[in-house]
Order: sequence, then structure tokens, then C-alpha cells
Amino acid sequence: MSDINDTAWLWAAKGAGALAGSAISLAYLLPQGRREAALRFAVGVVSGLVFGGTVGVKIAKELGIDGVLNSSEILMMGSAAASVTAWWALGFLMRGFEHGFSDRWMDRYGR
Repeated sequence: MSDINDTAWLWAAKGAGALAGSAISLAYLLPQGRREAALRFAVGVVSGLVFGGTVGVKIAKELGIDGVLNSSEILMMGSAAASVTAWWALGFLMRGFEHGFSDRWMDRYGR
């Protein structure tokens, strides 16, 4: 365990947060099929890995706990939050397009 450097620990924290955020999201709103579940899970993990650091720093500063948490905790928190947010946003968009949101939008503003 002592052979793992700080960078590896930070990536592990990001990955764990992203996976946890995507997994927690499944408990809130079940996907309609396997394809939707896989797509939403993948988007959640990727967005957690990409935006986890930035989101974690922003949340920690807004809550005033940036001096209390270490970098791994901030990354894990941010990755989970980014993952949950992306999962919900993608689900909202997919359901909206399924129910004719794009047709109503195009009838009103385009075509």
C-alpha cells in the first residue's frame, strides 16, 4: 500500500466518488431499460471523473469546509455530486425527448 503515490490516491478517490454517485442515482429513479441504464451510468462516471475536482472545490468553498477536508475527500465529494447531477440531467433530457419535448419546441420556435 505504501507504493501508491498521491496521484494514484487522488484518481482512486475520483473514481470511487464517480461510481458512488452513479450507483446512488439508480436508487432514486430507475432507468426504463438496460440501454438507458448503461448510458446514464457511463455519463455519470465520466462526468464525475472530469468535473469532480472543480465541483468538489466549489462545494467545499461554498460550505466553508475547504480547510477541514483533505484533497481526497474533496475529490470524492465533488465526483459524486457531478455524477449525480449529470445522471439526473441526462435522465430529464431523455424523458423530455421521449414525450415530444423536441416536437413542441420545434413547432413553437423552429421549422
